Amino acid sequence: MSEQNPQKKPSGWLNVAVDYGPLLVFLGVYWFYAPADKQDMVGVLFAVIRSTGAFMVAAIVALGLSKWLTGKVSRMLMLSTILIVGFGGLTILLRDPVYVQIKPTVLYLFFGVVLLIGWLRGKALLQWLLEAAFEGLSDDGWLKLSRNWGAFFLVLAALNQTLVHFLSFGDWLWAKLWVFMPLSFLFTFSQIPMLLRHGLGEEGVEEEETTPPPVS
Repeated sequence: MSEQNPQKKPSGWLNVAVDYGPLLVFLGVYWFYAPADKQDMVGVLFAVIRSTGAFMVAAIVALGLSKWLTGKVSRMLMLSTILIVGFGGLTILLRDPVYVQIKPTVLYLFFGVVLLIGWLRGKALLQWLLEAAFEGLSDDGWLKLSRNWGAFFLVLAALNQTLVHFLSFGDWLWAKLWVFMPLSFLFTFSQIPMLLRHGLGEEGVEEEETTPPPVS
């Protein structure tokens, strides 16, 4: 009897768990170790180091789960994990939380610039980064989606850097959950009418497009 090993198709909620699970681990560990007195800088640094280490481990585990459960790892998730480990390592080695805080800025800027350069050259690089294909979506639809996400990533980069400047580490971390995640989902849903006009089927909307790219 012959064996078949088709590539597993990820569900939208599985993508959400893989992409945002490490962020929830980051937040949970920081909350567990954070001192009651926010002026206790030693205690805050201890919590930052512990939560950053947990964030790195969770990101690597999420990468492995993505490979195991779906049979692939998107380029976007791979780059995000590399930056988490790199900037997280700097945070732990140098005892400075600013490195893990500027990681999203670097990630958003990279994605934004790459997608917009691709759009100007007539190339929809979002499809290449996600390694996904939305059934029925035209080339023009992919191009517009890449342009829109490129611009949105630049907005997120500016927003993250502003919050890093004005908020404490703990408040910035909560903003990752209550500001960046809702904004990403709202922006993703706002793209659905445009995608439907460019040929995306209802099945593609339900299974793929309701999951935003990783922005942790």
